[in-house]
Amino acid sequence: MLERLVGFDTQSHKSNLALVDFVEDYLRGHGIETLRLPDATGEKAALVATIGPKVDGGVLLSGHTDVVPVEGQAWSSDPWRLRVANGRAYGRGAVDMKGYVALVLALAPDFAAAPLKQPIQILLSYDEETTCLGVLDAIAALGHAVPRPRAALVGEPTGLEVADAHKGVAMCDTRVTGTEAHSSNPEMGASAVMAACDLVARLNALGDRLRAAGDASGRFTPGYSTLHVATIAGGTARNILARACTVDWEVRYVPDTDMVGLREEVEQMARAVAAERLTAWGPYGSIEHVWTVDVPGLAPAPGSEAETLALRLARRNRPITVAYGSEAGRFQEAGLPTVLCGPGDIARAHKADEYITLDELADGEAFLRRLATTLS
Repeated sequence: MLERLVGFDTQSHKSNLALVDFVEDYLRGHGIETLRLPDATGEKAALVATIGPKVDGGVLLSGHTDVVPVEGQAWSSDPWRLRVANGRAYGRGAVDMKGYVALVLALAPDFAAAPLKQPIQILLSYDEETTCLGVLDAIAALGHAVPRPRAALVGEPTGLEVADAHKGVAMCDTRVTGTEAHSSNPEMGASAVMAACDLVARLNALGDRLRAAGDASGRFTPGYSTLHVATIAGGTARNILARACTVDWEVRYVPDTDMVGLREEVEQMARAVAAERLTAWGPYGSIEHVWTVDVPGLAPAPGSEAETLALRLARRNRPITVAYGSEAGRFQEAGLPTVLCGPGDIARAHKADEYITLDELADGEAFLRRLATTLS
């Protein structure tokens, strides 16, 4: 099954429909009903399947179908052809997270044959590696078009540790527009670069305040929300006031951060900078923020249905925190108890010669078989 899934080139900028077609046909061949949820372009789709009784209160197993690009990476073999050697299975997505999806699908016939009292549901999403928006339509269907589960287990590679917390991430492209003029007479225009630098200084101060606010849960490393300006680009020549400047930056925030309030504070900063730097001598410029990504964090929920179940199935004593983001916060926002728990090591993801070990697959299989027993 992993060989079949790796064979589909589902990089996030490409369609995943060939994979979805395969999975849909495979599940229906075993008498399992599916619900396809296409995106607005019709080039991608999420899939939800329900195995067992069509009642609420089951467990959702969620995984994403998209993978990161391979361009520029020095692979030792074809990334779209699974290679098994020395107890490892190599291929793009092998660990993040087609390995988990392969286990869920390979065991689907056994789930269907089990005397389940509550259903096992499968959710396959898209665009997790870019926006985490490809899961939203499927989440909206839970409790409406399909039964609503009592817990969601997202199979990101955690080494089968149970992760109940990660930060959120918001990414912003700030576009500063000025008016060109000779640098000897700055009152005839406005420099987008000078305004951008003023704004970045204020963002830096905001980052300092976020650091001082810390993290009430004590679960994260570093123990505060971080603000990072990544790139600044603008201007054409030393003696010309810059017409345009772009600033790309991000916030990685602890789950209790008021992002609505933070965004409004950033807008207030922009208005103040524009008044001082861009419109003091005339209508010479503006500042626009384009929020390209906003993935909510996963807040710790001690004793939740998902955490309790996953700890028992994984035979662990306590949950962990992970540094990366995921779709789990989307489920939690919808009121669904959620944790991350899947086979493999995230450190092998997103790089050449990505792999999952056969032992890790075996451990993941045992975890899922214990789930079927629990629900039977």
